Amino acid sequence: MHGVSQLDVSIVMPCLNEADTLGSCLTKALRSMQENNIAGEIIVADNGSVDGSLEIAAAHGVRVVKVVAKGYGNALMAGIAEAKGKYVVMADADDSYDFGEIPRFLNKLKEGYDFVQGCRLSIGGGTIKPGAMPLLHRWLGNPAFSFMAKHMFQAPIHDVYCGLRAFNTKAYESLNQRCTGMEFATEMIIKASLRKLKIAEVPITLHPDGRKQHAPHLKTFRDGWRTLRFFLICSPRWLFLIPGLALFLLGLAGYSLALPGFTIGGVAFDAHTLLVASMALIVGQQAIFFAIFAKIFSIGEGLLPPNRSMDRFFSVFTLEKGLAVSSATIVVGICMLFFAVNIWRLNNFGSLDYSHTMRLVVPGTTLIVLGAQTIFSSFIISILGIRKK
Repeated sequence: MHGVSQLDVSIVMPCLNEADTLGSCLTKALRSMQENNIAGEIIVADNGSVDGSLEIAAAHGVRVVKVVAKGYGNALMAGIAEAKGKYVVMADADDSYDFGEIPRFLNKLKEGYDFVQGCRLSIGGGTIKPGAMPLLHRWLGNPAFSFMAKHMFQAPIHDVYCGLRAFNTKAYESLNQRCTGMEFATEMIIKASLRKLKIAEVPITLHPDGRKQHAPHLKTFRDGWRTLRFFLICSPRWLFLIPGLALFLLGLAGYSLALPGFTIGGVAFDAHTLLVASMALIVGQQAIFFAIFAKIFSIGEGLLPPNRSMDRFFSVFTLEKGLAVSSATIVVGICMLFFAVNIWRLNNFGSLDYSHTMRLVVPGTTLIVLGAQTIFSSFIISILGIRKK
């Protein structure tokens, strides 16, 4: 990104064959800046248009940044990197956004906010004109993902997919954006929220897409899945830790019922319950370790900000402690198997009472597996945590 200049704002529009609407968007944006005495520029980040979009941009005298790498995120990152303004406003070039709203976004930034998100949904005060948004997006997809962003990442917004937003260029640089596709927009919200940036929301009006020659670039199910996938990748807690803890606790509950051989309401908890409970313990432990791996890696790669919980974890965890605990677990497991083999020996290696011996064999085997996984995981944690030493 270029150094600070006299420009207040850079308006960045990603463009891929937007000849139907680009001219109208540029005219409205230029008029908005002129009428509100905004010192700014417009950048069209072109992603390989072949329909005359480049000629339209040239006719309006705006800057064009040609972006070879395909993708919504690639186009925006390249355009923002060329911005000279103190602030950046990004907006789609499909004529669905009113560029007369720009001063309201800039006012919020000048009040000290780092990031200003538009909101088209009524829950946040926005308005959607008839035919401007598919019903599936309006009533299911967007509200669902916005709800997830709010509760998974504490994002103070109601419309996660709104393409009209503004931000301080210095704040943007701190986000270290990575996503090259449609996830770019949600990545920005997630990272801004996790980094505790000052975020404001401005209600806006969404107008019908003005394009006639080309279908919208957003693909409902493909981009919906990519958004969900990115949400989970950015939240090891929801992807690994919570399911892992739930399974591990379920396994412990199974053991507490099956080891004593309780019968509740005519339901007997026996050796088969132990097997299922062991599965829950093993898978649960793996998921918990995956949560730790993912968190350390994501922080180290800059995908997620530093986390106090991980600092506390490393203040307690050492490879030696992990090896000591896992070794003790394995020893207990081996002893249980030894007792089971001894019972077999006393029965001349003949048939056994499985309801009795399985209460030694299953827990013993499970403890050995848990111990072995802890050994390997302790080494991986130590490798991933080298940067923190």
